[in-house]
Amino acid sequence: MLTAITGINWGDEGKGRMVDLLSENYDIVVRYQGGNNAGHTVMNHLGKFILNLLPSGILRPEVINVMGNGMVIDLAHLWGEISKLREAGVNITPDNLKISDRAVICLPYHVSQDCLEEERLKDAKYGSTRRGIAPVYGDKYMKKAIRMGELLDFLALKERLKGIIDWKNLTIQQVYQAPPIDYSEMVAWLEKYTVHLKDFICDTGLFLNQAATEQKHIMFEAQLGALRDIDFGIYPYTSSSSTIAAYAPVGAGIPNHKLTGTIGIMKAYSTCVGEGPFVAELFGEEAETLRQAGKEYGAATGRPRRVGGFDIPASRYGVRVQGADMLAVTKLDVLSYLEKIPVCVAYSVQGKRVTEFPIGEALNQAEPIYEYVDGWKCDISHCRELEQLPQQARDYVKYLQQAVDCPIAYISVGADRDEYIKVK
Repeated sequence: MLTAITGINWGDEGKGRMVDLLSENYDIVVRYQGGNNAGHTVMNHLGKFILNLLPSGILRPEVINVMGNGMVIDLAHLWGEISKLREAGVNITPDNLKISDRAVICLPYHVSQDCLEEERLKDAKYGSTRRGIAPVYGDKYMKKAIRMGELLDFLALKERLKGIIDWKNLTIQQVYQAPPIDYSEMVAWLEKYTVHLKDFICDTGLFLNQAATEQKHIMFEAQLGALRDIDFGIYPYTSSSSTIAAYAPVGAGIPNHKLTGTIGIMKAYSTCVGEGPFVAELFGEEAETLRQAGKEYGAATGRPRRVGGFDIPASRYGVRVQGADMLAVTKLDVLSYLEKIPVCVAYSVQGKRVTEFPIGEALNQAEPIYEYVDGWKCDISHCRELEQLPQQARDYVKYLQQAVDCPIAYISVGADRDEYIKVK
C-alpha cells in the first residue's frame, strides 16, 4: 500500500495531524518535497510538536521515517529539530530516520539571497518565508546545488563548493550589492552539521524500493497544498516544488512505483499564509473571530493566517489535481461558535459567475460569492461517531462532500490524536 497524504488548498490544512493519526497503520512515512518553509503541528501524549522538516511519523517509535530526494534541507534547522524532539523523549536514530543522499542542502547563503530578493521586490514581494527555498531550488535546476551525499566525501565537496560560491557571489555582490559569501564560513557550517547528520544519510531510493517490493505500507507526506504547487498553484505565489500526489514516488526516490491511493486534507473553512490571491478571504471582526477560534497562525513563521469560509471552486480544483480518492476534513469543531457558516460557492469575475478555479488575471479579479448554511452552536469535540454529531454538523459535512465530489472518510473534531471521527 503506497498512500499519499496531500493538501487540497493553500497548505496548513492539518496534514501533520492526520499523518500522525494514520501512520499507526503504516511501516514507513516519507516527506517527498519542500523544506522548512512550512510546519506540521502534531499533538499527542508527549506534548505539542511543530515539525518543519521531519516526517510526522517520527512521533511513532515503530515507524521508519524518510526524507526524500525531492526535499531541500537546512542542516542547522534539521539538527535543531532533532535535538528538540530528543529532549522531549522522542527516540531518533539512523534506524528510524533516513535521509536521501540525493536531497539538496539549503545553505545560509540561500537564506540571505531569499531575504535580499524580497527586500528588492518591496511591495511586489511574493510573501516568501525567507528560508531560502526558492534560491536553493533554483540552484538545484541550475545544477549548482550541494546534495546530502556529498557530505560523505568532504574533500571533494570543498573543491566543488569553491566554484559554486564564486558563481553565487556574482549575483550577491553585483546584483544585490551585498557582502560576498565567505567560503571558509560555509565550509565550517557544513563541517559542523556533517558530524551530527552523516550517519542518517543513505540511498533511500534503494531502501524504499525494497520496502515496496516487500509490500510494506508506505505513506507519502506532502508539505503545503495543491494551490501552492509550482505548476498547478497560484503562480507565482507558490512554493518552488511540486506538492501534488503524483510527484510523491518521484520525490521519494521510487519513480518506478505507483500510488495505490491519495487522501486529501482540507479544513472545514479556508486559511492562507502569505501573499497571492485568496478569493474567499474574510476581513474585519468576522475574520478575526474565526482566526482566534482556529488559532490560525503559521506553524513555521508565526504569521497570522488569512481566513475565509470554505472555498468550493478552489477545493474542487484541489481534489482534482491531487487525484484524491477520499478526504479528511479538519477543524470542524472550530466552526461550533457560528450561527450561520459562510461558504464561498462561486466567484464573480467581471460580473460573470465562475465555478471553476481560474488562473492569472481572472483569479486576481475574482470576488467571492457567499452563501450561508446553518451552524450547530454546540461543542462537538467529544463526538467519535458520525451519528453523535448534531444534525446541522452532519448536513455541513454532507454538503462539503457533494460540493467537491469526493467522499469524506475522516472528520477532525479537535487537535488531540483521538479527537476524530472515522466515517463508516
